[in-house]
Amino acid sequence: MKRKYPLDENGQRLMKRTFPRDIQSLEKIHRFIVQFVRTHRLNESVTFSIDLVVEELFVNMVKYNSETSRSILIELKKQNDRIVIVMKDYDVEPFDIRVKGESDPKSRIEERQVGGLGLPLVKRMVDDIAYDYSDRTSTITLTKYLEEADVRD
Repeated sequence: MKRKYPLDENGQRLMKRTFPRDIQSLEKIHRFIVQFVRTHRLNESVTFSIDLVVEELFVNMVKYNSETSRSILIELKKQNDRIVIVMKDYDVEPFDIRVKGESDPKSRIEERQVGGLGLPLVKRMVDDIAYDYSDRTSTITLTKYLEEADVRD
């Protein structure tokens, strides 16, 4: 069954879905992202970027917000020359990725803690990050500008 997605206020196709708070959801999330890329006639290279960013944040939400069982909302939309990704995590404590510490990628491997490289990678892969926390809902909005090569003719 093919899903129908609504249009946003600018007439752009807004694709949004909730996913269970479970690592097993990653396969369905990937298919959702592939559908978005195809719907907007973007090159497959865009799939990799979106997939990596969404996967990293989704895994962090599952791992660090384990006190809730609520699903996580993912919205994807293309606005002219950019992709906007919104991820909402409900009934959680604040987690602003913009201010979380970064590991030093130049430090010796023996000195590094396990993990800690995902958020810096996310920050480098997108052009803008906004964060809002209200009524125990954490909302991360990521913007990635498209280049001409990212869009298929």
